[in-house]
Amino acid sequence: MPQYHRPRSYGARVFFTLCLALRGSDLLQREVVALRRAVAQTRAERPFQIAAWVVLPDHLHCVWQMPAGDGDFAVRWGAIKARFSMSMRKSRGFTPPPPVGRKNGGVNPALRRKGEVGLWQPRFWEHHIRDEADYAAHVRYC
Repeated sequence: MPQYHRPRSYGARVFFTLCLALRGSDLLQREVVALRRAVAQTRAERPFQIAAWVVLPDHLHCVWQMPAGDGDFAVRWGAIKARFSMSMRKSRGFTPPPPVGRKNGGVNPALRRKGEVGLWQPRFWEHHIRDEADYAAHVRYC
């Protein structure tokens, strides 16, 4: 299994893309209030600034400014994803069907044993912003 090493740039500006496991769903837009609540709860515990954010039906893009001395965005995303998933499971009884053609529904079976509903793709994509032009381009993209 590959070992993912994410850079730990403290105080960095970072562009992210996160996708639902079931592409083609419109869940993120239908449940944007629950997503906002998950983000707000996570920001209250582990602050970060949001420069831009766009929620599309089955994925999202955003640009964050991490606090000085903190580069742990992966923990924040884990909390946001878990809170949103738990909200869907509790309020909607949501259990998504596995994506077509993916072994185990594309989700680590160990996560399912912990009660994970397999709502999100297991990882996310990030890009550390290099300079002001790169920052402007990614904010504009959102």
